[in-house]
Amino acid sequence: MSTPPARPKIYHITHVDNLRSIVSEGVLVSDAAMIARGGPAAAIEMSDIKKRRLSLPVECYAGDTVGEYVPFYFCPRSIMLYVIYRANHPELSYRGGQSPIVHLEADLQDVVAWANRERRRWAFSLSNAGAAYAQFRARTAELDQINWDAIAATDFRSSEIKEGKQSEFLVHESFPWTLVSRIGVISAPVKAQAEASMAGTAHQPAVHIQRDWYY
Repeated sequence: MSTPPARPKIYHITHVDNLRSIVSEGVLVSDAAMIARGGPAAAIEMSDIKKRRLSLPVECYAGDTVGEYVPFYFCPRSIMLYVIYRANHPELSYRGGQSPIVHLEADLQDVVAWANRERRRWAFSLSNAGAAYAQFRARTAELDQINWDAIAATDFRSSEIKEGKQSEFLVHESFPWTLVSRIGVISAPVKAQAEASMAGTAHQPAVHIQRDWYY
């Protein structure tokens, strides 16, 4: 649909209270694994949608479901973050707003190189991976099929833009903490909390206040 960036970035959002356990374990885990554990310390998702993703197929890989993958967006300031910010969606039990949410950024090319070396399955969707009609791809040559104009858009009232902006990058089962290259936060207090969560660990990505990543 449009030309991808030279070095696309991917973003996983989570509550800052979850960061310490992620760092301690050394990985982000799939929704399926997290649900089996009883959920994260601070859940920010819509539980019904998470459960639905456990049965939705990733058509590139027979037998795999969306819930078995760690999800990322191709942009910060996602539509899901907007839902969290508004805090009025009937399916969203979390009502803590966007301030405690952190963005974990990684470089897509580095992730693909790692996944290929480790024979770890990965894919990306052309729209919301949690929708039954989502289409999936698993080759970097097909990244131009993503609507990158929608990814970059800040006004997503158009249904076409809204769909394209929700494209996801998926990594099967788990994602190594060492591939997180940067953390974006909304404020100095959250920055301090994120940095404290990584104290004493070998891999400590820089934490930046990125107010433009938020609503």
